Formats: sequence, C-alpha cells, structure tokens
Amino acid sequence: MVIQNLLDSLADSTVLLSDGRRQYDRAAVAHRTADLCTLLTARARPQAPVGILADNSPEWLMVDLATQALGLTLVPLPLFFTPQQWMHVIAESGIGALFCADPAQGAALGFDTVLARDGALALCEARQAPQAAELAGVQKLTFTSGTTSAPKGVCLSAAQQWEVAGALRAGVAPLGLERHLCLLPFAVLLENIAGPYTALLSGATTICPPLAETGIQGASGFDPVACLDAIARYAPHSITLVPQMLQALVAASAPNDPRIASLRFVAVGGGKMPPQLLSAARARGFPVFEGYGLSECASVVALNLPGAVRDGSVGRPLAHRRVAIAADGEILVEGCRARYLGQPAEDGDWLATGDLGHLDADGFLYVDGRKKDILITGYGRNVSPEWPEAALLGSGPVAQAMVVGEAQPYLAALLVPARPDVTPAQLQQAVERANAQLPDYAQIRRWRAVPPFTPAAGLLTPNGRLRRAAIRTAYATEIASLFDQPES
Repeated sequence: MVIQNLLDSLADSTVLLSDGRRQYDRAAVAHRTADLCTLLTARARPQAPVGILADNSPEWLMVDLATQALGLTLVPLPLFFTPQQWMHVIAESGIGALFCADPAQGAALGFDTVLARDGALALCEARQAPQAAELAGVQKLTFTSGTTSAPKGVCLSAAQQWEVAGALRAGVAPLGLERHLCLLPFAVLLENIAGPYTALLSGATTICPPLAETGIQGASGFDPVACLDAIARYAPHSITLVPQMLQALVAASAPNDPRIASLRFVAVGGGKMPPQLLSAARARGFPVFEGYGLSECASVVALNLPGAVRDGSVGRPLAHRRVAIAADGEILVEGCRARYLGQPAEDGDWLATGDLGHLDADGFLYVDGRKKDILITGYGRNVSPEWPEAALLGSGPVAQAMVVGEAQPYLAALLVPARPDVTPAQLQQAVERANAQLPDYAQIRRWRAVPPFTPAAGLLTPNGRLRRAAIRTAYATEIASLFDQPES
C-alpha cells in the first residue's frame, strides 16, 4: 500500500503538511488519516464513492490519503463548477457521502445527514444516494469540464497517480525541493500530482493555505500581488501555474523580484506558452519549466527539467512514458489505458491525445495545437489558432486571445485586454507586433476587444484552455461582424 509504506518510511517529526498556521508532521498526518478511515468505515454505505467540495487545506489532502488507505473512490467537486454540474457529477458517480466546509451546502446537494464535524470539514451522508457506478480499482474520479456543460469523468487508479509523481520526483531531485506552495485548486489534477504527491514522496512540506490567501478570487479572479506576497511569506521552492497566472505574475513583478527569490522550480502547463512570456518570466527571476499532460494520463506526460530544457518545447516525456507522432501529426502516448466513467478502457497501447505536435532529434516534444481546432481559411491554408494566439499573448497588452477565421479570407481575433486602462491603440500595436512574426496567411486582420473568458462563464477550462465552441456561440454576433465587410 503506497500510503502506508510512504508514511512508514518517514520520521515522525517530518513536517508534511501546513496551512500556514498549523503544521502536520508525519505522526499527525498518520493519526488524522486513521481517524478519517474510521469515520468513512462507519457510514451506512461504507463502500460508496466519497465526494469532496472544499477549499485547499491539509484536511483535503488527508481525506485523499484516507480514501486511498481504504481502497475507496474519491470524487473531487471543483468549486468553480455550477450547482447543475455538481448534481451531474453526483448522479453519474453515485457519491454516497460528501466532505464539505458548510453542511448547509451539502444538504442543498442531497447530503442532509451530518455524520461528523471533528475537523475542518464535515462529512455529510445522503439518505437516498444514487446507484453507485462501477468503480472497481478507481481511486480518483476526476471530472473535466471538456467542451460541453456536462463534465466528463476520468477514472484513475492510485498506482497511475503515484507513478507520475514518482517520475516527477526523480526529475526534480537535483533541485532539493523542500517546500511546495499550492496555488491551484486541489480539484485540478495537476496540482494534486505535481504538488502534494511529489512532495510527499520527497518528504517535503506541502503548504496549502486557503486559495484566497494566494490570490485566487472566486471562480476565475486572480490577484497577482496577493500571490507574490504569499510566495514571499512562505518562501516555497516550487509552485505550479497555468500560463494566465504566470503572465499576471510577470506583469506585477520587477526584475529579480525579492518576493520570488526562494523559487527553484516553477512548473507551467495547461496551455501553450508564448515564447515572449517565457523570456519575460526568466528576466523577472522565475525559474520556469514548461510541461504538457492530460487527465487521461494522470496529468504530466512531458516536462522540461533541470539539465534538460529546450525553449519552445514542453520537454522530454517523463521516464515512465513513450510518445510518438501519428502520420497526421497527432501526439500519441503509450500506456495510459484511458478510461471514462461508464465506458470500457480505451483499446490499444497508444492514446490519441487530440493534440498536434512533433518530436525533435533529441526527443523533445513540441505541441502545435489541437487537432480539432485547425482552421482552414478560404484560401485553403491550414492554421492552428494557437500559433497566432501565442504571438498575441506575448505582446504585453493582451491577456487572452481567440483567433477565428474558418472558411474566411483572413483571420480575426477576440482580444481580452490585460488591464482596464489598455487602449484600442495599444491593442492595435500589439496586433501589429504579433503580425510581424507571422506569415501573411496567419496574420490577424481584424479584432474586437471583449471581457475576460472565465470558467464561471463556461468559456475557459480550469487549467486555462479556451472552450472554443462555447466562445463562438457566446460571441457569434461579434465574430460575424469581423467578417461582414471586405478587408480594407
């Protein structure tokens, strides 16, 4: 059993978890995990899946460890989902009990019997739980927002998750990381695996204060100054970010900013990284390492690592993975055996990721865009929109961009200004700078400024990817206006 063996291998005094106020050494973690196991076993349906709807905290992680110790399925409910999405997850997974900070919130979702509240979270049980799904061997059922309003469940075993964490630990071992600060919600698999799991294997401390303290505001807001202050306060060696967060931190920091002096490893994933952003981040003092992963593969697949960095790439595949490129350019990953809730495991040894990319002669992986997102212009040119989008995002005034132009004579873009005081003239200059890096057929001819794309509005995934179909629907009129007259 991974958890028991892991805890047994550490000294009692090793500090594993902290919320910034209280520390939990190995002995405290083992004791609390055992208490949670007793509580879960006392449920009316002790084998039913367990849900958790809560902010980041040591208790969240110890619930995770307890479900692993008992061989139960844990179903994280992201705080950024809508109540309708929560109900969908509950119905699909057959959750029998829910850990939550507010029992009233649990009752509103059908979990109206409070079994215990002797920690930071209450455990509430449903009197009439839905029929449990077939989840033998599934430790974590992680739901991704995908491209529709109905989240899709990815089934993962404990072994799959710890295998990735073990590969990450080996990769970052030369840096001697001793403190990881959690900045992404634990319901996002990337933070689970690249943060606490990897830290636990290393005997390092996972610092997990409430998200508001690290700058996360509600479902989609981010305060980079609060985040920088948290980094200065906790002096972590490592953090994990999505590109939008890194962009905001770079804009809010100064060259060689003392607030980030402790950082040795900043992992960034979830979206394409503009080369200009990577350069700007390093100029500020952020030790950035870009990576790539999928929930179906238990998160990280490839990552730039100390001594093996190639800018523009997402690094080499981790030691436990092989990657190949199909004839049409699609990235294939060996050994994932992806399984979705209610479906059998994928056939074959290779998972088709839906991403386009290529490998260089030294085995570094480059992600060129999404296969289904390729635009074919009216002149028959194939363009991955992530290419001009990356150029726009590296220009400074642009926080988010979505390029459109399927079957049109030219490309256009919806632009989200980086700050409220960004002027139309500054946006136009940003477009011109981006166009200077692009061939004629990939240049942006027209654009329109729009409000931020957010997960709360259903326009952005939790890890920062654009939900393109939803954006096209929400901004159909604005997009049509970009092509309603001949190009000047």
